[in-house]
Amino acid sequence: MAAAMAGGKGKKKKWSKGKQRDKVDNKVLFTKEQFEKLQSEVPKMKLITVSSVVEKLKISGGLARRALNQLCEDGEIKAVCVTRSQRIYTRNIDEGDDE
Repeated sequence: MAAAMAGGKGKKKKWSKGKQRDKVDNKVLFTKEQFEKLQSEVPKMKLITVSSVVEKLKISGGLARRALNQLCEDGEIKAVCVTRSQRIYTRNIDEGDDE
């Protein structure tokens, strides 16, 4: 107990340098090539989230969110789990069925 009260006798903690994040330069508007890539590649992905689309196409999160909402409305993909903070989509496997 006495050792705990006698502060300042141990080694001083060094301050950490702080980690630097790389600045991302994601686009806020689609180029024609990016839009074509969105239309062709994203509906074929098994797991589709906003972050996976951001990584793949190098676009901003808001743009990816709106693009996924549009694809879902068009029937290209379907929502699996929708929460307040995260939306998870998957490819629409009903396209091949003619029932």
